[in-house]
Amino acid sequence: MKKGLIFAVAMLFAAFQLGAQKVGYINTEKILAAIPEYKSAQTELEKLGNQYQQKIESEYSKIESLYQSYQQQKATLSAQARQQRENDIISREQTVKELQKSYFGQDGIMQKKSQELMDPIRERVDAAVKKIAENGNFMIIFDLSLMQGVAYARPGDDLSSLVIKALGY
Repeated sequence: MKKGLIFAVAMLFAAFQLGAQKVGYINTEKILAAIPEYKSAQTELEKLGNQYQQKIESEYSKIESLYQSYQQQKATLSAQARQQRENDIISREQTVKELQKSYFGQDGIMQKKSQELMDPIRERVDAAVKKIAENGNFMIIFDLSLMQGVAYARPGDDLSSLVIKALGY
């Protein structure tokens, strides 16, 4: 009986403690859309990406022209000349693929530029969320932009506007 009473009191205490904790959510996409630096960084990245993409497409166009020229002249070329042209085309294609990887690959220029521009913004957002969580005694703050399948989120628990305000926007 004593064990049952102690267990019941412990359960009530645990329930009371859980009730004192708050849960909220944010939408990072909404927050970032309110930050002018984020918009300008996106524009800069898009512009840079388009420049690199045009350069890659231009190089592939040159390779396609070489290939078409080779196909037209193939019958009149010696075996050695054919092999040399084929090797040249393959070599150029590999060079362009390496260039593309250096621009858009995992450790490429675009990835590094994105980190350079976006990381400081993300750090500021994270700091603002942490400050709101600590000041508001929030146990958990979810990010709806990262979660799929959220069926319902009570609007009163959306902390996005508080984060935007904490960032000064």
